[in-house]
Amino acid sequence: MTELKKKIAEEVAKLSGGAVDASDIAASLEYPPDATLGDLALPCFKFAKVMRKSPVMIAKDFAERLSVAGVAKAVATGGYLNFTISGEYYAEVVKKVLEKGEDYGKNEDGKGKVCVLDYSSPNVAKPFHIGHLGTTVIGHSLKKLHEFSGYTCVGINHLGDWGTQFGKIICALRRFSSVESLDTAGIDDLVAIYVKFHEEAEKDPSLNEEARAEFHKMELGDAENIAIWKKIIAISLAEYKKTYDLLGIEFDSYNGEAFYTDKMQEQIDLMREKGLLTIDDGATIVNLEEYGMPPCLILKRDGSTLYPTRDIAAAVYRKRTYDFDKCIYVTSSGQSLHFAQWFKVVEMMGYDWADKLVHVPYGTLSIGGAKLATRTGNVILLRDLFDTAIDKCLSVINEKNPDLENKEETAKAVGVGAVVFYYLLNGRIKDSDFNMDDALSFDGNTGPYAQYTYARCSSILEKTGELSCDAIRYDSPYEFAIAKTLSRFGEVVKNALREHEPSVVTRYILDVATAFNKFYQECRIMEKDGTVNTSRAMMVKATRTVLSSALSLICLKTPEKI
Repeated sequence: MTELKKKIAEEVAKLSGGAVDASDIAASLEYPPDATLGDLALPCFKFAKVMRKSPVMIAKDFAERLSVAGVAKAVATGGYLNFTISGEYYAEVVKKVLEKGEDYGKNEDGKGKVCVLDYSSPNVAKPFHIGHLGTTVIGHSLKKLHEFSGYTCVGINHLGDWGTQFGKIICALRRFSSVESLDTAGIDDLVAIYVKFHEEAEKDPSLNEEARAEFHKMELGDAENIAIWKKIIAISLAEYKKTYDLLGIEFDSYNGEAFYTDKMQEQIDLMREKGLLTIDDGATIVNLEEYGMPPCLILKRDGSTLYPTRDIAAAVYRKRTYDFDKCIYVTSSGQSLHFAQWFKVVEMMGYDWADKLVHVPYGTLSIGGAKLATRTGNVILLRDLFDTAIDKCLSVINEKNPDLENKEETAKAVGVGAVVFYYLLNGRIKDSDFNMDDALSFDGNTGPYAQYTYARCSSILEKTGELSCDAIRYDSPYEFAIAKTLSRFGEVVKNALREHEPSVVTRYILDVATAFNKFYQECRIMEKDGTVNTSRAMMVKATRTVLSSALSLICLKTPEKI
């Protein structure tokens, strides 16, 4: 639809005598809320002042004189010019989808550019909980959207792999267990020993000093403690990989906080050289009062570093290593001030790429409906959420399609997809409440409904077999509706990328599924005698292609049968 919008805009610009620039006209074209008004609409109010006519007269004048290939008719309705697109144009849309295949909807906005994305980033030695869902799936969806738009992407999992918590675990291992137990330990064992430390430290506060001493030995490079630390990281990553495998996520780097311990001093020295550092109650800060923000803490009273110090060092390293054009951080909205502060410090340090740093915040997630049981009290683990969704999907499949092959894999794809789709349906900044029954429904605005629509397309095409059709023809409003929806895919990708908003794609997937299922109900694809309406079969194939790409952009898999 983008190309047709451009043609319409250029023609209207000519008719207006250049009163409004064609690019502004193209941006003003919108989709009417009522399909009976047409497929596109142009508000003519912005022409009125320049052309010194009423919007109603302008719309009428344009309607009488406009002629654009692909536009069946243009009708003035009040101050709007409404366009009805021709069936021939929609046939060309389907042909283009089939011709380009998985490349349909892609653009080259990011060609030759690098985008670094920092997301997921759990604290080592602790399992994923539902709070990690947002950063993980929003972050990976944004990575896929950037790749789809031509960017070279670098996905970084900035692990929380440094700090006194490791001293606590080491202390607890030596006191209440054994270092050797790590050889067979899992993430739950690490959590248990960490909890045990805090229970015992309440009785004997001297344990906290002992833990700090153990961590200090790590900071000094003690070989034994570093070896234990590496085992803890390996155990944690093995656990995290299970979740990443379910979601189809891979990272290019797992460099966490520890990686930057020797890279901070250079940045601290530069801040001092620039005269940015002041002492406040013993702590070293950068004063941001003139920017309406609290001071950014760089060093504690004892001289140890803080999160802003490490984040600044990491950003400089990433710029030097990857020479990014954009560096995105996906974290909860509660960290917005933190990012605004250190972004400003980077700018004050004189780095001319400070404006390439982007914080993408998201709201909180709570759980409604039945409470999920976990072994860690009131914390809901992500694996438990996924396991529950997978089990429920498997029950539905066993009831409705007991002979389905690969039931377990299908249940994983649909169950995990249901959770992700439900979460990504709302705008990322909104707080959301998760309801398992709603998420798993095959009716309504859900992941299973979208995946089932994809599977329905696959089932139809399995019956029709391989077909080709040079003379595609459409004349039904249901055919027009699905073709029009498919034509919007490229715009949807650009909008989602511009707004850093995966929900734009998620809602679009529902538009495709809804339009397709109405088309399927109203338009016969195969006759009773087995003959196939090839034009409609091509529409099915085009729909499956777009659904496949769109579902992939939000981390959902596409089972061929459900």
